[in-house]
Amino acid sequence: QVQLEESGGGLVQAGGSLRVSCAASARSSRYYTMGWFRQAPGKEREFVAAITWSGASTAYADSVKGRFTISRDNAKNTVYLQMNSLKPEDTAVYYCAARRGSGLGLVFYEYDYWGQGTQVTVSS
Repeated sequence: QVQLEESGGGLVQAGGSLRVSCAASARSSRYYTMGWFRQAPGKEREFVAAITWSGASTAYADSVKGRFTISRDNAKNTVYLQMNSLKPEDTAVYYCAARRGSGLGLVFYEYDYWGQGTQVTVSS
């Protein structure tokens, strides 16, 4: 069992930056693909970014490509999402997820463990 805890959310003005973090409880998580998803009010949960266990491969949603960067520190069992040039449409609850399978996961049902989420609000 892996427990995930997000942190770093908050309120930021449009054009600003924010970094959210996800700490995993188990050392085994360093071998998992990690992903970030988000869900805005009244909308479905959507894929944001993912990174393989080695960090060699990453994937991003088109809406965040070039603005967001996913990274991980396996020594700390932590994955990060650096968000730059934030827009009001980035406002959502951001969820961290872990996937036992190999390869990148781009949809929510490919992930086995989820955090509780952290709110990111971008004001215009």
